[in-house]
Amino acid sequence: WTLDPSGDWYYWWISIMVPPVLYNWIVLICRSCFPDLQEQHTVLWLSLDYLCDTLYLLDIAVRLHTGFLEDGILVRDHGQIRQRYLSSPSFPWDVAAVLPTDLLYLHLGPGVPAVRANRCLRAPRLFEAFDRWETRTGHPNTFRVAKLMLYVFITIHWHSCLYFALSSWLGLGTDAWVCPNASRPGFAHPLRQYLHSFYFSTLILATVGDTPEPQREEEFLFITAGFLLAVLGFATIMGSISSVISNRNAADAAFYPDPEPVRRYLRAQGMGGQLSRRVADWHQHLRAQRKLPAERSVLRHLPRGLRADVAASVHLPALRRVGLFQSCERGVLQQLVLRLQPQVFSPGEFVCRRGDVGREMYFIREGQLAVVAEDGVTQLAILGEGLYFGEISLINIKGEPPAAPHRSPPAPPSLTAAPTSPGNTSGNRRTANIMSIGYSDLFCLSKEDLAEVLVEFPSARAMMEAKGRELLLRMGKLDVHAEAVAAAAAEEAEQRVQALETALEGLQTRAARLLAQLESSAFKLALRIERLERQPRRRQ
Repeated sequence: WTLDPSGDWYYWWISIMVPPVLYNWIVLICRSCFPDLQEQHTVLWLSLDYLCDTLYLLDIAVRLHTGFLEDGILVRDHGQIRQRYLSSPSFPWDVAAVLPTDLLYLHLGPGVPAVRANRCLRAPRLFEAFDRWETRTGHPNTFRVAKLMLYVFITIHWHSCLYFALSSWLGLGTDAWVCPNASRPGFAHPLRQYLHSFYFSTLILATVGDTPEPQREEEFLFITAGFLLAVLGFATIMGSISSVISNRNAADAAFYPDPEPVRRYLRAQGMGGQLSRRVADWHQHLRAQRKLPAERSVLRHLPRGLRADVAASVHLPALRRVGLFQSCERGVLQQLVLRLQPQVFSPGEFVCRRGDVGREMYFIREGQLAVVAEDGVTQLAILGEGLYFGEISLINIKGEPPAAPHRSPPAPPSLTAAPTSPGNTSGNRRTANIMSIGYSDLFCLSKEDLAEVLVEFPSARAMMEAKGRELLLRMGKLDVHAEAVAAAAAEEAEQRVQALETALEGLQTRAARLLAQLESSAFKLALRIERLERQPRRRQ
């Protein structure tokens, strides 16, 4: 068996390795500096110690079966995996972390847990697990703050344990700076001693300054080292917090547009008041409801195939509900979903008005739209989530003529100013007024994007034209006579083109024959002239 370093099994295994590493970093120093804690729970500590050792040994076995990527391919050969791990810089540290230093218990006794200090050498495994958690979590900024607080806690914990050890060496209760001894009420219990030490270390590392004045050289050195560590820690914390804030601002800027440029433009043009409030409300709605208007810019770094899969998983169900696209192949639909543009409309805003030139169709993702009368108030119908409208503006597509042997391929038609299809009585104009009741989240597909896709799929173009004729006929907007006249005109034009091509081929054939005759005559004339030139030479 071989583990994929980017797979789920490997992810769960390094997650299992987090508790034993944290146990050794937190508990070992505490047991070494608080002898009473070690003596009261010796059996428990030994059991947890050897459980962690077992996990350490299993982790080495897992590393010997974890593949690696070579030229983008996962290497599963155990010989290569073993050789790569044994020659890696992490192997000596992994072995040093499981050396049986517990044998020193036979000489020093079980009351000296410091002999297991080498177990803290597996900290890189902890950092690797944190990196994997940060990439998989849905709240990376929250995780970074939690990780920072864990590091702060471990730093204060170690400082408090060392403070108690120094107090024990100098003598508990000998002055006001060291930790009180057991004669003071409550300080006979290890928990109270630890809490006092932790509180004292917090005051030092937070540079609060409300601590007793040191009396001895060792105390001065310890508190000075604590202040220096506090300065370094404070700078690290401030840098991490500012990084979290800047990353959050950068993420917001990538997802949501900045309203300030629009506000400045309106102020410069003297167009404040209600219009400025509408702009501010629109931006506030985007952030409050987590709308994403710049979808393409967010997905632009993904490979094209992965970007198509992501877009298809979001938009493909809505696209398949449109009768015009139900029979299209999946490749066409995947190209179309990459071109859907999200749009958010405010309450009372018109999506389209009757008589406007139609250049796109809309899919309702969220919200409600009203079909209103000319007065803009009377609601004739309500359109809800999952519905679509405006597809008539996309079926005015001219068919691409078949390729001929002696003609250059036609340029792709521009659908922005494309003429209306023959027989479409509605032309290319909107037939209704559509107004947003509240905030509406729509997706827009334009004619230009559809034409760009259909150039690569001519069969889908022909199928979509036939489907459009069926829709127009069912809606009573297809003038069959006009379509027949246009089809006859197109057929006549095609026949004329074919006749011209035939005549052109005949002319080309005749020209080729005349050219051959000319070359033959020129060759014969050259031979005759050469013979005439030789006769005077022979006479001489």
